Amino acid sequence: MDEGRFGRAIAAIDAANADDPHRITVAGEERPKELVHAELATAWVRRLRPDAGEGLLLAARAHHLRRWAIPRSSYPEGRSGYLRWRRDLQRAHADDVAGILTAEGYDDTTIARDQDIVRKRNQARDPEVQIFEDALCLVFVEDQLAEFSTRVDEAKLADIVEKTLEKMSPEGRRLVKELLSR
Repeated sequence: MDEGRFGRAIAAIDAANADDPHRITVAGEERPKELVHAELATAWVRRLRPDAGEGLLLAARAHHLRRWAIPRSSYPEGRSGYLRWRRDLQRAHADDVAGILTAEGYDDTTIARDQDIVRKRNQARDPEVQIFEDALCLVFVEDQLAEFSTRVDEAKLADIVEKTLEKMSPEGRRLVKELLSR
């Protein structure tokens, strides 16, 4: 890994996410939401896979790159609108990270691999995509689940938790249990 290039790519991703108008408070400090979530996802990937490669780490950092640019409210209500929004977001995140990686001199193979991880292609068969999914689910449980519980009824919350756990590996589910027992 070219540490300098990797550091510049991470810095460019972080700079893009620092523009997030949505803020959350972490350790008493108000910060851009997607920047915080990118840092958390990277930390979870490193915990799940201490030897994680450059592509997986870049994908974790860029998983919701400039997410606020495509608001959920711009899509129809309901499951089909939600799924279309998620698909379009994945495409936009993959395109945005490709632009950053191209500017930093990454080759086409590395960029395509990173895009595949961000798009969650072949999750069931690709261990890196599964680590990526586990990390994203762990960020959700760690930082968003409590807030969700105040907005939805108990049945909907149980459905959300069940669907989240279904996407995760046994190790990811174990870590969820650890988080929830704190």
